[in-house]
Amino acid sequence: MSSLKDKNIVIGICGGIAAYKIASLVRLLVKAGAAVQVILTPAAKAFVTPLTLATLSKNPVLSDYFDEQTGVWHNHVEIGVKADLLLIAPATANTLAKMANGLCDNLLLATYLSARCSVMFAPAMDLDMWQHPSTKNNVEKLIEYGNLLIEPTAGELASGLVGQGRLAEPEDIFERISLFFRSTTSLPLVGKKALVTAGPTHEAIDPVRYIGNHSSGKMGFALAEALQQLGADVTLITGPTQLSTPQAVHRIDIISAKEMLKETAAHFDNADIVVMSAAVADYTPANVAAQKIKKKDDNFQIDMIKTTDILATLGQKKSSKQTLVGFALETNNELEHAKSKLVRKNLDFIVLNSMQDSGAGFAGDTNKITVIDRSGTQQNFELKSKKEVAQDICKIVVTHQQALTDS
Repeated sequence: MSSLKDKNIVIGICGGIAAYKIASLVRLLVKAGAAVQVILTPAAKAFVTPLTLATLSKNPVLSDYFDEQTGVWHNHVEIGVKADLLLIAPATANTLAKMANGLCDNLLLATYLSARCSVMFAPAMDLDMWQHPSTKNNVEKLIEYGNLLIEPTAGELASGLVGQGRLAEPEDIFERISLFFRSTTSLPLVGKKALVTAGPTHEAIDPVRYIGNHSSGKMGFALAEALQQLGADVTLITGPTQLSTPQAVHRIDIISAKEMLKETAAHFDNADIVVMSAAVADYTPANVAAQKIKKKDDNFQIDMIKTTDILATLGQKKSSKQTLVGFALETNNELEHAKSKLVRKNLDFIVLNSMQDSGAGFAGDTNKITVIDRSGTQQNFELKSKKEVAQDICKIVVTHQQALTDS
C-alpha cells in the first residue's frame, strides 16, 4: 500500500514560472491515493490556471478568503488543521520572507500560520535572489521553526543565467513526500538531527591561490544521504566540491577551516548525531596577501599557523546523548594514531582508513575502513563502495543512538 493513501496534502503555489511543474506533482500524488487541496496565491494565477489544477486534484482550487459570488468562506483554520502535510512550491522569495516574519496577506499564508502539520517548502527563484543574505536568513529562520526545506537545484534559469534556483523536479518532490510519510512510522532515526561535515578546506595564500587537499567529499555526502534515508533531519557542511546535494539534506557551503569551525559550532548543540568526515586543514597561512604574489625569487616561504582543532573542540562540548564520530586517514602506525585520536578528542567512534590500502582514501568511489569504539573494540570492513561504507557506519550510529535512548 502506498504511504500516501488517504493522506490530506495541501499544496500552496506561489507566483513563479516554476508553478507549471506542480501540475505534474498533483497528478502523481492523486495517482498514489492522496487527497490534494491546492491553494494559489493571487500572483500564481498568472502562471497556472485553477481549471487545470482542479481537474487534476479533483478538488476546487482556492485562492481567496471567500467566494465573492456566493459569500462562502474558505476556512483557513480548518484547512490547516485537516492537513497531514502542507507543501509550498514553488516558494518565491516574497512568500519566504512573509512566512519567516509572520506576515499574512493571503489565504495561503493564513493557512500556513494555522497549520499543525509538517510544512515543506521548495524555493524557486533566480540565483542572485537565492544567494541574497536576506533570503538565506529567511530560509534559516524557517528551518529553525521546524519547516522542511526541499533545496532548489542548479541549472538554466528563466533569466537565462545558470546556477542554483530551479525548483526541484516533480518526481523528486514526490519522492520526498513519500519518504516523509514512510519516515513517520518506520525509520530508526525519525526525530533525530544529524550534522555531517564533508570535503576539503581551502586556505587562502592570496586572492587566486590556496592550500588544500585531495578530498572529494564523496564519503561525507554518502553519509548525509544514508542518515537522511534512515529518517534523520540532516545538515551537511561541506568544503569546496562539485557534488550534488543529496535529496532532502540541508547543505551549507564553506571554504576555510575557520568557516567550518563557525558553522559546526553553530549547529552542534542541536545535533543528536555528528559525523565529522571533512578533511580540515591543520595549518593555514599566517597572512593572506591582498594581491596576487608574483613569481620572482627562487625560494618562497609561507608562514603557517595551526588551525583550531574542530573535532577536539566539539568533543569537549559533547553531551551524553550525542553520538560523535570522527575520521582518521593515516599513512603509518594507523591503529595507534586512531586510538589516540579517539581518546584525545572524546569521540564515541573513530573511522580509520589507511593510505596503504588499495582503493581507500581520497577521491575514489570505494573505501576500506576499521571502526573503533570507546572501549577499543574494532570492527573491520572489506573494501566497498562509499555508499555501502556509509550504510555500515550508519548501522553503528543507529545502534548507539538506540542505546542512548534506552539508557
